[in-house]
Amino acid sequence: MIDDAPIKPSFSLISPDIYNYQDSKNQPLKLGIMASGNGSNFEVIAQAIAEGKINAKIQVLIYNNPDAKAAARAEKWGVEAILLNHRDCKNRKKFDSKVAQTLQQYDVEFVIMAGWMRLVTQVLIDAFPNRMINIHPSLLPSFKGVQAVEQAIAAKVKITGCSVHLVSLEVDSGEILIQAAVPVLPDDTSETLHARIQVQEHRILPMAISLLSQR
Repeated sequence: MIDDAPIKPSFSLISPDIYNYQDSKNQPLKLGIMASGNGSNFEVIAQAIAEGKINAKIQVLIYNNPDAKAAARAEKWGVEAILLNHRDCKNRKKFDSKVAQTLQQYDVEFVIMAGWMRLVTQVLIDAFPNRMINIHPSLLPSFKGVQAVEQAIAAKVKITGCSVHLVSLEVDSGEILIQAAVPVLPDDTSETLHARIQVQEHRILPMAISLLSQR
């Protein structure tokens, strides 16, 4: 018998059990965060560090959009924010070279792409091999690339979610570290679904950083 009761949003992890944030007891991870927009994921990371949930320090925020609100969030948390406008570079490789050099100047060990709306090249990947992660609003390998939430609605799937993965040259194709599932409700719009996915993004991103400390 099929239950006709509406599905309620729920949270689940498709990953090892790491609810207890098992961080390294050694020196804090030195993080560089890259963001293009609102910066809510930046703030989630900063808050998790402040609460002792992850053993890390944000060395620098790099943002490529002059209007990005992430810069104001960085100022609030006492983190230096560096604007590197991609429009000032002739091509992606030169831009990524500038990004890599800036991250290295700030002694960054691990790079967190938290709403970074630019395709990266091998230049940046080679500078931080297996030390760059990205958060994406789908259950990869489904719905890669832009407008992942809209893709899920158009496909009429019943479940989508978000994934944190290692960055590789092929878009949204690196090793998956952690995922959260989010039901797609019958009356969902891209805005309502994205809002619920973002709640789960904010839960799993600090967990993924914790996983990095164990690798």
